[in-house]
Amino acid sequence: MDVFTLAARPDLEDQLWDLTRSWPRFMLQDPIADLYYSELDRWSEHVLIGVDAGTVIARGFSVSFSMGDEHRPSLPVDGWDGIVRWSYLDRLADRAPTHVSALEIAIAPENMGAGLSSQMVHAMIANVDRLGFQQLLAPVRPSAKHEEPTTPMEEYAHRRRPDGLPHDPWMRVHARLGAEIIGVCPRSMTISGTLAEWREWTDQAFDASGTLEVPNALVPVHVDTDQDHAVYVEPNVWMEHRWDG
Repeated sequence: MDVFTLAARPDLEDQLWDLTRSWPRFMLQDPIADLYYSELDRWSEHVLIGVDAGTVIARGFSVSFSMGDEHRPSLPVDGWDGIVRWSYLDRLADRAPTHVSALEIAIAPENMGAGLSSQMVHAMIANVDRLGFQQLLAPVRPSAKHEEPTTPMEEYAHRRRPDGLPHDPWMRVHARLGAEIIGVCPRSMTISGTLAEWREWTDQAFDASGTLEVPNALVPVHVDTDQDHAVYVEPNVWMEHRWDG
């Protein structure tokens, strides 16, 4: 697989969108996402495209943002949503970026299991280094957390195998490339909708108030039948790749 930036290969943009997202349908309803994806040309140096024999088989999205002043002393607790919003506001205010965060890496289903996820993370690190930064942050969505949605993320994130690597497979990919866990973002994405919308997104009943475990959701969804809405607040795990020069 060869990896290019969208800036270097704008001719591949259409194929970029042909690649199926690995996220469940309800995850595509995050309203903050449009602040990034609707203006992708602005981030063409941060978009990576993995190509094999002329076909796009992988993609990676990242974004730069400013952090470190009195208004933003640390990473946002609203993780993915917070970073996308910060980067959008930085552009409006013409603030110089200080950090870069990964947003998404996706692999074509037929190419899963071939080590391409690790290659894309490595390519993203190399690209961020090329752009003059010395760390890559990531609000990581643990790939196996949906199997135990009631386990607190703080507990799950720090679970280790006997070899010392994270229990979670996607976190393990990052860790093998040198990333360290630096915290949990408890509300990395917030997705709300009417009960009818959630039924469409998930094929679940949503007919009783309380919490509902939804396939591929990392935590239960909060349901209120009286108010006709349900809200999903997804926690992620902040991980950091750091290097010197």
